[in-house]
Amino acid sequence: MPNSPRRSLQDGDLLAAVDLGSNSFHLVVARYTLGQLRIVDRIKETVRLAEGLDVNGGLRPDVVARALDCLARFGQKLRSVPPAQVRAIATNTVRQMRNPQSFLLPAETALGHGIEVVAGREEARLVYLGVAHGHPPGKSRRLVIDIGGGSTEFIIGDGMAPIERESLQMGCVATTKRFFANGKLSRKRWKDAQIEMAAEFQQFAALYRQLGWKETFGSSGTIKAIGEICEALKLSKGGLITDTALASLTDRVLAFDTIETLKLPGLSAERQPVIAGGVLVLATAFEALDIRKLHVSEAAMREGVLHDMVGRGGKTDPREESVAALMTRYAIDTAQAERVEATALALFDEVETDWGLEAPDRQMLAWAARLHELGLAIAHSQYHVHGAYILENSDIAGFSRTEQQFLATLVRNQRRALRLTSFEGLPDRLAPAAQRCAMLLRLAVLLHRAHEAGKIPGLRLRVGSGELQLKLSKRWLDAHPLTRADLDTEREHLRDIGLRLELDGG
Repeated sequence: MPNSPRRSLQDGDLLAAVDLGSNSFHLVVARYTLGQLRIVDRIKETVRLAEGLDVNGGLRPDVVARALDCLARFGQKLRSVPPAQVRAIATNTVRQMRNPQSFLLPAETALGHGIEVVAGREEARLVYLGVAHGHPPGKSRRLVIDIGGGSTEFIIGDGMAPIERESLQMGCVATTKRFFANGKLSRKRWKDAQIEMAAEFQQFAALYRQLGWKETFGSSGTIKAIGEICEALKLSKGGLITDTALASLTDRVLAFDTIETLKLPGLSAERQPVIAGGVLVLATAFEALDIRKLHVSEAAMREGVLHDMVGRGGKTDPREESVAALMTRYAIDTAQAERVEATALALFDEVETDWGLEAPDRQMLAWAARLHELGLAIAHSQYHVHGAYILENSDIAGFSRTEQQFLATLVRNQRRALRLTSFEGLPDRLAPAAQRCAMLLRLAVLLHRAHEAGKIPGLRLRVGSGELQLKLSKRWLDAHPLTRADLDTEREHLRDIGLRLELDGG
C-alpha cells in the first residue's frame, strides 16, 4: 500500500519528550547518534496536577497557573528542537477532566507545541518501551509497574513487546487524596484502603499470575523515592525493593499520626505530601500480585516516548502494525482499501500546498482510507458511524487518544451529510486539517464506490476560496452514471457547509 512520506531521523538530530504527569512534569531531550539515543538534558518540576482536580472534572485556577508556568519554561528549552521532533503527552489527570480542551489550549500555547492525550493502556505501552530500552530484556517475561500521580500501570512483556497492559485509577496523589484527605494516618484506615483497592486488582491479577513473569521492574518518581528511602533506612540496597523492606517501610509510615509530621531518611520535602499514597499502592500491588522483589528503573514513560519517536521516524512505526492488525481483525477488503488510499493520497498531493496540509495529515488520511470500511463488520447501514465508534473507543497501540479521534472523525465523515460537530471535538490546531482531509476521503470513497480495479483516469483537483474543482475523464464519467449521480449529491452536502464543488468532465 502507498505509505505516507515521513522524514527519516538523521545522525545528530535532537528529539524531545514532554510528560505531563499527574504529579510531575518532565522534559527529556536526547540526541540521535549512531542509531542510539543519548540524553542531553532533563528537567523535572513538581506540579501536582491531580491535586487540583475536583469531583466535577474541573481544575483549580492556582494549579492551572502552576502548570502553565512550568510549560512556558519547558517551551523556552524546546526552541532549539525542530517542532516535528517534539512530542508532548498528557496522562491520567487530563483524561479525567470534564473539558480537557479548556486546559490543553492554553497549555499548548505556553509550551509552543501540541499536546496529545493518551489512554491508560497506551501509557502502559510507552512505560514498558522505556523500561525495556533502559534495561535490555533477556529471554524471560517481566512485569513492569509504574506509579504515577493519578494512575498506576501494570505491564507484562516479553522482550521489547508488551503482552498485557492494565491501568488502574490509583496513583500517589490520587490515593493520598482519596484515603488520607484530612492528612491523618492510622492502621485501620490503611487496612480498609487496601481492602478497597485489592478489589480493583481482581480484574486482571489471576490472568497475570497465569501468564507469569521472572523479574519485576518499577518506574516513576514514586517507586524511585521508595527505593531511596529503603536504602537510607538500610532495609535494602542496589536499587532493589523487597517485600520485607516494603513491609518495614509501611510500619515506619504508620508510626506517624499525620502526613504533615511524616519524616523519613531519604524522603524529600516535595515527595512527603504524597508518599503515603505511593507506599499504599505499591504495598497493595505486592500483595495482590505476590511480588517478592522489584528492581527500580531509572527509565520511565518519557524515555518510552523518545524510543517511540525513533520508531515513528524509521521503519518500525507501531501505528502501521496496529492498522494492519485492525484490517485483519475486521476482515477489511484490502484491494478496496488500497484503491481508496491511492486516490485519496493523489488528491492530497494535488492540494497539499494550497490547503497548507503537512506530512502527518497525509499519514492520517492514508490510515483512514485503509480503515474506512471498518464498520462493515458490524452492519452496512451506518457503517461509517460504526467504524468511527470502533476507532474512537478501542485501545490501539501506538496511537494517542487525539490521533484516534482524528481518524474516527475522518471515517465518520466519509459519506452522507457532514457532521461538523465531530470536528469540534478535536483541538483547534487539528480541526481545519481534519476537515480538509475528510473532503479528500469523501471524494476517494465516492469515486471507488463500485469497487472496480484500476485508477481513475484524468483525475485532478484544484481548490480555491470556498470551492473545489474536480476534473475527470469524460469517457470514464459517462461510463459511470452512478458516480455522476453521487457527485451531484455530494455537491448538495458540500453546499450545506458553504463549499462549492465544480465538476469538469472534459
